[in-house]
Amino acid sequence: MQKTSSRLLTLLSLLQTHRDWSGGHLAERLGTTPRTVRRDIDRLRELGYPIRAFKGPSGGYRLDAGAQLPPLLFDDGQAVALAVALQSVVPSSTIGEDAARALSTVRQVMPPRLRQRIDLLQVTAVRAPETGDASPAGTQQLLVELGRVIQAREELRFDYGHDAGGPAGPARRTQPHHLVTWRGHWYLIAWDLDRDDWRTFRVDRLRPRTPTGPRFTPRALPGDDVAAFVIGRFRGTDGSATDWPCRGEVVLDLPARAVAPFVQDGIVEELGADRCRLTLGSWSWTGLAAALGRFDTDIHVIGPPRLTHAFAELAARYAKAAGTT
Repeated sequence: MQKTSSRLLTLLSLLQTHRDWSGGHLAERLGTTPRTVRRDIDRLRELGYPIRAFKGPSGGYRLDAGAQLPPLLFDDGQAVALAVALQSVVPSSTIGEDAARALSTVRQVMPPRLRQRIDLLQVTAVRAPETGDASPAGTQQLLVELGRVIQAREELRFDYGHDAGGPAGPARRTQPHHLVTWRGHWYLIAWDLDRDDWRTFRVDRLRPRTPTGPRFTPRALPGDDVAAFVIGRFRGTDGSATDWPCRGEVVLDLPARAVAPFVQDGIVEELGADRCRLTLGSWSWTGLAAALGRFDTDIHVIGPPRLTHAFAELAARYAKAAGTT
């Protein structure tokens, strides 16, 4: 028969599976008697676990939500997933400090084998302006392996994109530097050895090859700011700044409340009941003009002149397309 402390932990683990357990079934799983199960249930209640008994042919138990948070049990996979999720909280968010303290608490009570896995997986969470927090994506095993390679400073080869699901071809050779979350996806920031430049790779689109390559000396990221680099890269810059390379200002004949939900990091200023000023950025002037045209209303360009020229070029292109039908 198990010792009392070990038996209590096993009993608690069973009750945390969110199902009703009969006394006889619990006794069978624990290798003890229903009377011992009742005594163990009372001990857990004294520790603060809200265990409710229900009537039936043999009686049963259920772990309910309580007024306070008692100690919890996690298996290995749950513990690693919890630590990854806590690392994915943006530090500047409203729960950033609480998440950091929770991660420290979880790590402190982890067995060495799990603590080592967590220490290998260092994650940077990035919040884009006026968007929600990114959530983890991809498999836990792949994230842990990428974290290990980053910490070990080993070169990484992998198939990417369509190549990852097809016949083996030339692998991407990289020096991996950071794992980040951005708008619901995981990305690997790495120095691409064949292209001699920084690249960002969707984690769910890569398939690592083994073995890993030789160790390398990490080089400095442009701007030395992971968040600024990621935001800048997705806005078409060199990654050293967070602003768009092209930014213009217009007045739209629409109320501000009709425009604001669709511009993300644009700036909307109300000018009246049916007019607003919009400042918006894009990766190109033509792309900016096209983005502004989707509001389906009159557009009054404030500046700069390059945006006016882009509207003219786009109008000519559209007119030519219309004449071919």
